[in-house]
Amino acid sequence: MKNKMFYRVIGATVGLALSATFTVPAFAADTQTHKPKVALVMKSLANEFFLTMETGAKEYQKKNADKFDLISNGIKNETDTANQIQIVEQMIVSKADAIIIAPSDSKALVPVIKKAIDAGIIVINIDNKFDDSVLKDKNLNIPFVGPDNQKGAKEIGDYLAKHLKAGDQVGIIEGIPTSSNSQQRTLGFQNAMAQGGMKVVSVQSGQWEINNANAVAAAMLSEYPDIKALLADNDNMALGAVSAIRSAGKKGQVLVVGYDNIEAIKPMLNDGRVLATADQFASQQAVFGIDAALDALKNGKKQSELSSNVETPIKLIVKQ
Repeated sequence: MKNKMFYRVIGATVGLALSATFTVPAFAADTQTHKPKVALVMKSLANEFFLTMETGAKEYQKKNADKFDLISNGIKNETDTANQIQIVEQMIVSKADAIIIAPSDSKALVPVIKKAIDAGIIVINIDNKFDDSVLKDKNLNIPFVGPDNQKGAKEIGDYLAKHLKAGDQVGIIEGIPTSSNSQQRTLGFQNAMAQGGMKVVSVQSGQWEINNANAVAAAMLSEYPDIKALLADNDNMALGAVSAIRSAGKKGQVLVVGYDNIEAIKPMLNDGRVLATADQFASQQAVFGIDAALDALKNGKKQSELSSNVETPIKLIVKQ
């Protein structure tokens, strides 16, 4: 499926002015003998980002109920990889036609995903990219449909750098270290800070979650009392950082940036507790993947014939 396919969906749903246009695949009910069963397998539904993703997918299915059925599943927290593997196993047994997955771990999910592909299921990767070296080792082609996380984080970091000066100390709160999107966002932040002349004094994992990030941020603020900014790989962890800054009595003294543009972060953007984040259009992330899967099923494409990557937009969000 070509990149053009996604940009019309994006333009129609989020109002972006994009130059490329395409047509969403049509599946006429009267000519279709089998309505595809699409499984959406997400990470923690305690994270607002994935709840928004699920809601967007369900709304899309309701509008296209004659074209495909949708089964959605999520795990209890960001590190519950074993349960996500079990969910994929269940989708294989239930004979899903396609699996759209945001893997909790970029490596650990690959074996069960290979099992799904071997069973004839189309697999599309969203949100967190599977590890390229592991895919190569397994001889797998799994399309990643999503934004360039490193580029998005670099843009956030560049904006932050304008509010700092060379030599300022900063800390990075990363997600799960084995997750590709965490690695790429952390790298983007690091590149922006290096370019701006800031000093990254600590990089620690907040496991994508508020409470863990709160503890990590509190420790950084204690160990490095001169720290000027905390860069969080997602907004949940930015929320934890904001709380830690308040508890340390440093409100207004330490800048915070996040990633995802969840609803809970918006009041903090408005009052300055968070300087910037990035919108990767959570409500459409799964939709992009679903369309890729439906196109493959409609045209009888094999997994090996699918496009390897389809980049979707990302937008810097700051106080308006």
